[in-house]
Amino acid sequence: MLKKPGNDTQGFVKDQKIKKEASMKRINEYKKLFNVEADTDLKTLKSTYRNLVKEWHPDKFQDEEMAKEAELKSRQIIDAYHFLVSIAPETIAANLEEYNTITSESNIADFKHKGLLLEVTFLDGTTYEYFGVPKSVYIKLVNSDKQLRFAKRNIFNSYLYRKSKRSLEVA
Repeated sequence: MLKKPGNDTQGFVKDQKIKKEASMKRINEYKKLFNVEADTDLKTLKSTYRNLVKEWHPDKFQDEEMAKEAELKSRQIIDAYHFLVSIAPETIAANLEEYNTITSESNIADFKHKGLLLEVTFLDGTTYEYFGVPKSVYIKLVNSDKQLRFAKRNIFNSYLYRKSKRSLEVA
């Protein structure tokens, strides 16, 4: 059986594009909820957040069913706000020095991959989430002799990320 050259590669690239779009679904849903563009500043996010919270505050609704719906919507708005702030360019720029220190000086303690989300925990207890990481890159990370070096070269500065968990406090 003869195959057309490049068929497998084209299919792989198409699959990766579909998966990346699926992983960005959460980000896009939150941006749609806030009606914001890709690089929205924190001031705009904050004002939009306040307006949405006022609009969907559960105490505004007399009907119990509507109040429950508003409570769910309020939680979604709060989650979206915190998430969008964590990936905002201003937040990333403000925390860049800390991020560079952690990724260059602290070793990887653990990592998990689900869908296109890679969660990396460092030895100091800090955890970062990387969005849009394909399974092929994750497999290369797992099989790498020097996982930190691989991550520095192929993951840390190549994918959208956010700090998802704080460092463990030293008692």
